[in-house]
Amino acid sequence: MSKKVFVSGCFDMLHSGHVAFFKEAATYGELYVGIGSDATIENLKGRKTITSEQERLYMINSIKYVKEVFVNRGSGILDFKEELKKLSPDVFVVNEDGYSSMKEEYCNSLGIELKILRRVPDADLPPRSTTAIRTSGNCSLPYRIDLAGTWIDQPYVSKFLPGWAITLSLEPIIEYNERCGMSTSTRNAAKKIWPHYLPFDKPEKLAEILFKFENTPGSTLISGAQDAIGICMPGLVRHYYDNGYWPTKFESIHSESVLSWLEDHLHMVLLWPRDEGLDLLEETYINEANVKSLTDAADAVWEAVLQKDIKKFAEGILNSFNAQVKMFPAMVNPKINTEIAKYKDKALAWKLAGAGGGGYLILVSEAPIEGTMRIKIRRKEIL
Repeated sequence: MSKKVFVSGCFDMLHSGHVAFFKEAATYGELYVGIGSDATIENLKGRKTITSEQERLYMINSIKYVKEVFVNRGSGILDFKEELKKLSPDVFVVNEDGYSSMKEEYCNSLGIELKILRRVPDADLPPRSTTAIRTSGNCSLPYRIDLAGTWIDQPYVSKFLPGWAITLSLEPIIEYNERCGMSTSTRNAAKKIWPHYLPFDKPEKLAEILFKFENTPGSTLISGAQDAIGICMPGLVRHYYDNGYWPTKFESIHSESVLSWLEDHLHMVLLWPRDEGLDLLEETYINEANVKSLTDAADAVWEAVLQKDIKKFAEGILNSFNAQVKMFPAMVNPKINTEIAKYKDKALAWKLAGAGGGGYLILVSEAPIEGTMRIKIRRKEIL
């Protein structure tokens, strides 16, 4: 008898990349497809679907590689749990962007084999993704990674000691989830000014406009400037804070060899959205010693990048993350520490995206790690 194979995803704006994925997955057996409901996608992506669940069911059911398609009844990243238990497939297939350790653990608990596929276009077709199609005529605003030293962009931190924050601007090659540390709230604010793409203007000026737009007069909580800077300023940027909300100076790296080196050594793993109501400021240990650890680590990361020294780079990233956690212990919890432990024999260093508490785990490694996502750094435009 043929094996049962299961795949799950949004499959919004059906394209050739989806069909190629179904085709390869079907080589392992009869293919069953679970799709995210309209409500689930809106919750995870912070937007309504382009194609409704009824339309997606109709189109996917017409693909010859698919035996059966249905809407997952759950919610969140593991919206397929009940369907998977009921179907009891032999194989669960994911692509490299859709892997998470939570999926692997659930498959292991049910005795289901998990296979991870790379995104490879079929029949000499160009690469396709829903994100690429959406951004070609819709929103191509960048995301950002806060690489080291961040939290220094808040005056209640930099008042103890000035220092640098380091951010990396990312192309939207995938649609990162909401509440996951990828500066989606600032990016959503940017959409209100620039719905489709950043204007052709000086990046520092755009960052300042976005920062001031997001933090309207009377705001009680001021969003850090690093979010606006990471979105608007391409490449690798460090910005210096001295007891103020806006940095006093900037330095950037746009060398192709350096940016390519970072793309080769930084990888991301999907975790889960940050818990609603998480208060990272409830318990803090912000003092000169801990802030010095943070600023020293950021300095070390910058020097390691210039030298392209992977060991020193990893050491600096880890020191920066540990300094953040010392100041804001609610960034991590037993669940997050369990996820980090899974990569300690594969990665040289790790940190959480954004303020932590979930989202994405960022790994530093010498070689690619199976099941992780690649990044694409936004290059500088010529003004």
